[in-house]
Amino acid sequence: MGDDFVAGERLGDYEILGVLGAGGMGKVYKVRNVISDRVEAMKVLLANLALQKELADRFLREIKLLASLDHPNIAALRTALTLDNQLVMIMEYVEGVTLASRLQQGPIPAADAVNYTEQLLGALGYAHQLNVIHRDVKPANMMLTPQGVVKLMDFGIARPNNEAGMTVTGATLGSLNYMSPEQVRGEPVDARSDIYSLGVSLYELVTGRLPFRGHSNYSVMSAHLQEVPQPPLVLRPDLPQGLNDIILIAMAKEPQARFQSATAFKNALRNVFPGSGAPSASPATPVPTVAMPGPAPAVSVPALAAASAVRPPSQGGHRGVYMALGGLIVVGILFAAGLYLPRRVKTQASSTPTSAPPDVPAAVAPENPPPAPAPSAPAAPVPVAPPKQAPEENIAAAKKAQQDAAQQAAQQAADAASAAEAQQKAAELADAEKQSDQLISRAAAVEQGLDNLRRAQNAQGYGLRGDMVAAEELMKTDLGRAQEALNQKDPVAAKDYLDKADAQAEKLERFLGR
Repeated sequence: MGDDFVAGERLGDYEILGVLGAGGMGKVYKVRNVISDRVEAMKVLLANLALQKELADRFLREIKLLASLDHPNIAALRTALTLDNQLVMIMEYVEGVTLASRLQQGPIPAADAVNYTEQLLGALGYAHQLNVIHRDVKPANMMLTPQGVVKLMDFGIARPNNEAGMTVTGATLGSLNYMSPEQVRGEPVDARSDIYSLGVSLYELVTGRLPFRGHSNYSVMSAHLQEVPQPPLVLRPDLPQGLNDIILIAMAKEPQARFQSATAFKNALRNVFPGSGAPSASPATPVPTVAMPGPAPAVSVPALAAASAVRPPSQGGHRGVYMALGGLIVVGILFAAGLYLPRRVKTQASSTPTSAPPDVPAAVAPENPPPAPAPSAPAAPVPVAPPKQAPEENIAAAKKAQQDAAQQAAQQAADAASAAEAQQKAAELADAEKQSDQLISRAAAVEQGLDNLRRAQNAQGYGLRGDMVAAEELMKTDLGRAQEALNQKDPVAAKDYLDKADAQAEKLERFLGR
């Protein structure tokens, strides 16, 4: 029985349907049980058991470990058997995609990422209670079903925390980008190591980027040990501050500074997004205090209702409310009277009456009336000035005009800044695309030269230098990441990857004598 199987091939009662993936412990196939017709996942250890005892021991440990776990967010073990001296595990087949594959489409909305993380914390909390540490928590081991359920996969390097002697002293297990500092140092780990790895995973889910990146394994390991990660809020300003802080706590360098359990991590997330990952309600907006300098302005019913809602009831029942409301009404009436009456008196005083009202009796003539004055030209009518606005109204109108002008100016400035930013980003994208096109041509020429050199050296019995092979792979990887960044309209990330790829291409060109 070989290491690789093709679709249609039979292994005992299982028909191979396709390959699901491969890892350090074995290859995973999608299979169908020809008796029950149920589709399942089959994991086969790649090495011969008799020749690779350490791997076989690890594989047997995984089987026994998974057999003890029963949780809705952990992929279940169906059975295990031996076929042609190879161990085989039959696992629950989980329909869906890994969160690593989902991340290729971009960052995951914060509420969804928190929901998935809470499910994973439930699985880890369950495993930790059984004293089982996963040791390889990462998005590639998180399967998302179409129903939104997340299942933790691949306990291939997990082991009971009290089990000793299964790894070489100083050896590291796990995926480098998600390793806890204690894993990097090869020290004993506990549940808080899984907390760290899940914190790194959550960072990547909400930002679309890893917190630590480097040109080599050594630089990534050093970053886990020494570098402070860039806060997620810098990459995603729309994230809640609380979520940003939770992620950084989970990624603390020292285990005692992290959440001490999966439950504590989960409770913290629920404080930010209560209700199974649903976004938390915004805090209640405080009711503004209504200032009433001088004459009291008109107070709307909603403002009164809001004010009464935040004041505790007095011991006298509703009497205080009625008195306050009556006082406001009286002040309003006096304010209106103060504006209206002086204006009316002034208007009447300025006008000249032409005749006495009919109901007023005539004045009694004196006994010796003075001589009548000579008739003169009728007096011109005195124009009546229109009523002036109250000073308070003028001030309010001026303030409103100033506010409107300020808001208009701010909006114009924001629009101009947005347009300038969009123009700058478009220019940066154009420059990055131009650099990418040029670099792709250079990389193609470099790869052709390396292929020619590789064939010539193979003919003489030796291969290409290891550091040049590594430089070629880094160049290809950075070019691929640059293209992804360009597709996501992210010129800053694209330029970063293109510069890295350019450095590797230049190194290879010097090696080729160009």
